[in-house]
Amino acid sequence: MTFPALDRRALSDFRALAGRIDGNGPRYTSYPTADRFHNGPDPSLYHDALAACRADAPAPLSLYLHIPFCENICYYCGCNKIITRDHGRSARYVSYLGREMALVAGRLGERRQVIQSHWGGGTPTFLNPEEMRRVMALLNTHFALAADGEHSIEIDPRRVDHDRMALLAELGFNRVSLGVQDFDPEVQQAIHRIQPFEETRAVVDAARALGFRSVSLDLIYGLPHQTAARFGRTIDQVLALRPDRLSVYSYAHLPHVFKPQRRIDEQALPQAGEKLDILVSTIERLTAEGYVYIGMDHFALPDDDLAVAQREGRLQRNFQGYSTHAGYDQVGLGISAIGAIAGRYVQNARTLDDYYGALDQGRLPLARGVAMTADDHLRRELIGDLMCNGVLDLPAIEARHGIDFNEAFAAELAELERLATDGLVCREPGRITVTPLGRLLVRRVAMVFDRYLRDDAARPVDSGARAANDGTQPIRIVPRYSRVV
Repeated sequence: MTFPALDRRALSDFRALAGRIDGNGPRYTSYPTADRFHNGPDPSLYHDALAACRADAPAPLSLYLHIPFCENICYYCGCNKIITRDHGRSARYVSYLGREMALVAGRLGERRQVIQSHWGGGTPTFLNPEEMRRVMALLNTHFALAADGEHSIEIDPRRVDHDRMALLAELGFNRVSLGVQDFDPEVQQAIHRIQPFEETRAVVDAARALGFRSVSLDLIYGLPHQTAARFGRTIDQVLALRPDRLSVYSYAHLPHVFKPQRRIDEQALPQAGEKLDILVSTIERLTAEGYVYIGMDHFALPDDDLAVAQREGRLQRNFQGYSTHAGYDQVGLGISAIGAIAGRYVQNARTLDDYYGALDQGRLPLARGVAMTADDHLRRELIGDLMCNGVLDLPAIEARHGIDFNEAFAAELAELERLATDGLVCREPGRITVTPLGRLLVRRVAMVFDRYLRDDAARPVDSGARAANDGTQPIRIVPRYSRVV
């Protein structure tokens, strides 16, 4: 069983409920979330993870590679980035990426297959063609990138042309994600990201002509000068491009955490009611045009792999969001990159100095991490099932984990009763199902099973400080825009 379809009643109820349900919570690209990772863990955590992963060979891997450089700053951005036009810095970074790959691959043993890879940032296309060829050559030296796998890269349409897109295809990328945010000129001026529609369309056309399997666009709502009508015109332009996937993120203004946001005029930000109107009208328009609401901030065409996986009940989540390949161990490469390996989460150093320093000493650049407990594994499964497929099959869970669900989760079930009263979930014998309304607030449902949040309930939480961590974001009904690393 998978999520029921959204309908007008769910969207109407969402409008009414939005003013009453509020809170802070994670995006659950991992559980435990990254704010629960321990600073300065024993390096054996990473070594043990890689050793356990090695013992699991020949299972394929997922791989994330972080390129932190950008040529100019976008005021809304909360990513771990370095603003520079000096390509000498990226050349050095590529060299150190090679060192890290060698250390990781050496501990994994044989050259492992990679079924899913993603280059994020920053701006991965900051690298010049020679640097991109070098990184891909290093990856293919230490790993075996599956020809039939998913290999994606985030690109800035202002920094690529047809020749660069052809290079990406030649290197083996088959999916691209384009940052757009908004096509309105006044909004673009306010966020310091001028990007004409025609420039973006040229990149999309090139991707299609070159045979990329998927084109995804990223939008952000809640930016200065946005209104439902204005954002609707951006949606018109997006629909003219007909991307395979869309991510529509909510912006949270946290200038005390992300300094570039101090340049944004707070008086120009849409009020909460207007922001909600933008979201609801966007969902209505996209679903009316045939897009499937995958969950949270993701939409896809019905024949896209994400939509198919959701229909078949095998959708998953990882650090890139919703995924069809989240069940594999994920290796993270580059500064601040997160890996999820053999029941351990590990995150690299966030600064170049720390990253280079560790590799100069022949060490993996581990900065934070955590080893999952049996309880973590169980709750990760429950949260994933709720967020991806919208149902908990209680007898099946009891059989897999040897528990009495009602006894183990008595407090959680009591809280779910309150959410059932609000119409977010439906309780049936042996089954908990997320309703169409609950799909729009699925993080709120998932939070019920987060033991760490429950343990925190009696203690004050600095939401701003937690927002600076990569796995958790402050929310007011919907997630803000931010990448995981």
